[in-house]
Amino acid sequence: MRLHLVSKGNNEGVLSARAIYGEIFRDDEAFRLFCSIAARGEAQGGWENGRIAALVPQSCRDLAPKIARHGADEDKHGRIFNALLRKRNLAPVPVPAEADYTMRLEKTGIGLAHSKLRADRPLTEADIIAYLAHSRVTEQRASEQMRALRRYSAGYRDVSRAVTMISADEDNHLAYCQEELLRLAASGHRRAIESLLRATARAEIAVYRDVSRAVMAHLAATLHWPSGKSALIARGIDAVYLYERLVGWRRMTTLRMPARRDPLGPPVPARAARPVA
Repeated sequence: MRLHLVSKGNNEGVLSARAIYGEIFRDDEAFRLFCSIAARGEAQGGWENGRIAALVPQSCRDLAPKIARHGADEDKHGRIFNALLRKRNLAPVPVPAEADYTMRLEKTGIGLAHSKLRADRPLTEADIIAYLAHSRVTEQRASEQMRALRRYSAGYRDVSRAVTMISADEDNHLAYCQEELLRLAASGHRRAIESLLRATARAEIAVYRDVSRAVMAHLAATLHWPSGKSALIARGIDAVYLYERLVGWRRMTTLRMPARRDPLGPPVPARAARPVA
């Protein structure tokens, strides 16, 4: 789940995250863009996980059901955001390329290339480690954003109910990635995992900043924000990036055994290969 809005600051004032989200939730066109971006990111994540589940190497077959479950959750999240649109008689809008988080990450070389996922050749164990490292970083972002949304959507019943459900799933996804990476680290892959996590985190925070700027620019035009307000929000995005660049990236690279073990639950059958996106 990738929403790319400022989530720092206090809860009061016109430039607080709560106030910004309130504007989005109340305005049909802003809400339509918000849900369209969210639904697009979730659907793309569902496709990616579905393909990875279908292509896992024999040495990692025990992971296939968990990866499939991850993908099914992401598909579900996309349907939830589209349902929020339908409830307000709104149709999705195309996601601007500069606001497409998953595709921009792929272009930086982070995670598994879509060309590899579209092929019918089995992945390697190194590919699975790269996938899990990528997911550990991006699910950290998703988990934090959904927790913030749970606070900021209070008073908007439909949105609050949806994000509460999604938030629980994102926490499970983050825990699953940490558990599996710890297992692989113990089997001799620690150095590769640590290197991948650092590289992925540093790339992700730059993409997150750029996508946040793009999303906020589109919302500013939709909501007719004055230039001074847009400039202050842009500076807030840059401040978050500076913090993450200096020290904040470390939270994305640490590995801790989750309190809930096997967080994606009992095994489910891996899905068949899905159509190319």
